Amino acid sequence: MQNRPLEYTLLGCLALLWGSSYMWIALALPTIPPTTLIAIRVALASVILLAIMAFWGIRLPLDARSWRLFMVQSLVNSTGPWMLLAWGQQYAGTAVSSVLNSTSPLWVFAFSFVLLQSGNRPGARQLAGALLGFAGIVLIVGTGALDDLGQNLLPQLAVLLSAVLYGFAALRGRLFAGMHPIVPASGTLLCSALVLVPASLIVDSPWQLAPSLMGIGAAIFLGTACTALAFLIYFRLLSTLGAMGTASQAYLRSGVGVFLGVVFLSETLDIETFVGICLAILGVVLINWPKRRNG
Repeated sequence: MQNRPLEYTLLGCLALLWGSSYMWIALALPTIPPTTLIAIRVALASVILLAIMAFWGIRLPLDARSWRLFMVQSLVNSTGPWMLLAWGQQYAGTAVSSVLNSTSPLWVFAFSFVLLQSGNRPGARQLAGALLGFAGIVLIVGTGALDDLGQNLLPQLAVLLSAVLYGFAALRGRLFAGMHPIVPASGTLLCSALVLVPASLIVDSPWQLAPSLMGIGAAIFLGTACTALAFLIYFRLLSTLGAMGTASQAYLRSGVGVFLGVVFLSETLDIETFVGICLAILGVVLINWPKRRNG
């Protein structure tokens, strides 16, 4: 039987880690270009997880099928969406990007009707939770963000596609059932590193960069906490809370951003934002509410 309080705590931790990543990225980007920053992020995380695996005596599988799964997962779970976000958010705007990127639970719900059998599909309560959570995000970001929809259409579509990929990646997590969470986390990030490190060498010539101490520190935190630890939690939650439950952390991320702003930047919390946070939390609760057992 699942330890529900523990899983919900881990869900909150995942939202905190991925929600704070935007702050760390903002601190690193002035002196480290996006491709190199993402390459450092996944390479450092891969090294950390492989070291933990060696300490625990866990080995990566060697069969071709597992590595095909890892490679596809890396493209839809990290390499693809991170590159799309890095490019799209520059032109789409932060507010509208936050709204579009938070649609991943809705995409999980939609994809489940195409990829899953009827008994494994989410129900009406989870759809209600997904819609409430999305409404909460709109209020947190500000309804004015919707006025920008359709402006800079291509970058906005890139951000939306990143959410589509996240939704698809969450559903694919069931393919790793039976593996220790650190195995798909390590395999996925290692595949991402094999793509992104050469790309950064070609695109950015990182040996010519002069990153600041702040940028280096932010990149290290991104790789260790926001990637290595976060992916370990992510793959555990896919096996315990499922795709919809794990994807629901997207609704908590914006609340994390508001919380960090209030605590560290002395920002104020207005009533619209407070109501949005409440709706987002309610949405997450509905999505993760345990199903009744028959009999």
